[in-house]
Amino acid sequence: MAAKTARFQVDSRLARLLSQEYPSTEKALKELVDNAWDADAENVYISLPAPMTDAPIVISDDGSGMTQAELESHYLAIARDRRDHRGERTAGKQRLVKGRKGIGKFAGLMAAGEMTLETRTRGTLSRFTLRMKDLAGVEDIEHLPIQIDTEPCDPESHGTTITLHSLHGELAFPDAARMRQVLIFEYGRAAAFAVYVDKKLLGVDDVAGTFTDQTLDVTGVGPIQLRFTIANERSAQRQAGIVLRVDGKVVGKPSFFGLDEREDFPQKLKTKLYGEIEADGLRDHVTAGWDSVIENSSLLLAITEQVQPILIAAFRERYRKEIQLSQARINRSINDRLAAMPEHRREFANKAVRRVLERFYGDEPGKLEQYVHVLLDAIEHAEYGAVLSHIHDASQKDVVAISAALDEFGIADLAMLVSQAKARMQFLDELEALARNPETREVEMHKAIERNLWILGTTFTFFRSNQTLKRTVEEALGRKYDGAKASDRPDLLLNEDLNGTCLLIEFKRPSHALNHDDYIQAISYRHELSKHMAKPISVLLMGGRRSPDFPVGQREAEVEAFAFFDVIASARRAIDWQLSVKHF
Repeated sequence: MAAKTARFQVDSRLARLLSQEYPSTEKALKELVDNAWDADAENVYISLPAPMTDAPIVISDDGSGMTQAELESHYLAIARDRRDHRGERTAGKQRLVKGRKGIGKFAGLMAAGEMTLETRTRGTLSRFTLRMKDLAGVEDIEHLPIQIDTEPCDPESHGTTITLHSLHGELAFPDAARMRQVLIFEYGRAAAFAVYVDKKLLGVDDVAGTFTDQTLDVTGVGPIQLRFTIANERSAQRQAGIVLRVDGKVVGKPSFFGLDEREDFPQKLKTKLYGEIEADGLRDHVTAGWDSVIENSSLLLAITEQVQPILIAAFRERYRKEIQLSQARINRSINDRLAAMPEHRREFANKAVRRVLERFYGDEPGKLEQYVHVLLDAIEHAEYGAVLSHIHDASQKDVVAISAALDEFGIADLAMLVSQAKARMQFLDELEALARNPETREVEMHKAIERNLWILGTTFTFFRSNQTLKRTVEEALGRKYDGAKASDRPDLLLNEDLNGTCLLIEFKRPSHALNHDDYIQAISYRHELSKHMAKPISVLLMGGRRSPDFPVGQREAEVEAFAFFDVIASARRAIDWQLSVKHF
């Protein structure tokens, strides 16, 4: 055995680069796998110790190995980008070089206190050991002596083995499952590069998520093996899709077997699909360059027809709960519309909403609500549905067809307006009957008008109630009107518009005439509520009529009083006017 002392050759970037920290032990070990890739290895074997043992980490490859001279001139040249001296690609397999900073060789010392490197090539084995304590014991790493031992070996033997002893106790032991997840997307489909972690070859099942493994018999192809994982996160995004393996070789790029062409499949979910199909029966349909299957292959079509339903079913099973939760949120905003439908149509609408949620899974909730409401419009109104169908059938470039559809939309819009007007007129009839009944109380008028503020005119159309505002009113009134005063509690409705302005409505029974005391009471409610919210509040009093002592001038700003019968009459005139304008 021969021995020689060498020294590090230091680049000026050393101090900054060696201070780099890896986020995990597994990420540090990946650097050593990158080195094996750059050495044109075909196989890498990673052996990890069981937790709380003294066993080492061993990473071995069958790459080109290094001579003693290469160790001295290249490997011990710290922080030097190897591409500056050897180019962008490896010498043998013309792979794109991964090692860039020149310090990946020392990544093992991020996890262990001692690293031994053995490398074999041209009949010589070279070995040296580096200890973290030795690095810490010198002021200038350039003066640290490195003893390189050499001895003869099998001339056919080549490759490098790195052994890491004395693992750092303050770090978690490397985990085989995490190690595979770190490596799978970069090396799981690499040609002529197999990585084994604790004797298990990297595979589709190493992706964190829901794994499926099925053997299928495809007519004309024979048995195929389908393996895929629906990833928990978007970690599969860069390598998403399913690759074909024929005789062990990857053919072409990953594809989605028609999922990307289906209108009912959420396209955002594609990024979570990672898999492969072994189909040796396709060998006669692979191009000479092994870069794709021949165009219009009937065998590939047969595989697609059997694989696609399996993929769809797996995604629906995986995301059923999320879609159900999304539908529950949507249903809260459309419950009234669904409840008003006949039972058979309601069931159809629920199924249609579910399909929309599946198709647009992952979109913003606001957009989803818009899609759902347009869908319900089409279900509730035959004319509207016909127009949407006409637009859908028209080609994007068929301007004439789309123009005709939009013209028809005007007719449908008019039909919808007429239908809506009839419903509103019926509501006004019932509201007027309620107002004429001397027994009607404030709460009954409140319930009737709360969801129909359109009767007050366009100014009030966009005001909506919500739980937060209801709770604010309840808390304020609960403190002030308790005990013996509870019977005097007023009937208040607090709403908010799109600009954040609030509308406080105090209801009086239709038999009551609004007077000066009512005015004073209403503005006092505004003052009380203003203590609990920093938003402007307009006040509206609603009763049977105005008393002569109700203030006309010198009122506080944003205070109005409406009589029920005046409001109903104005709403009728507005509907008549809308219909006359539309007919014109």
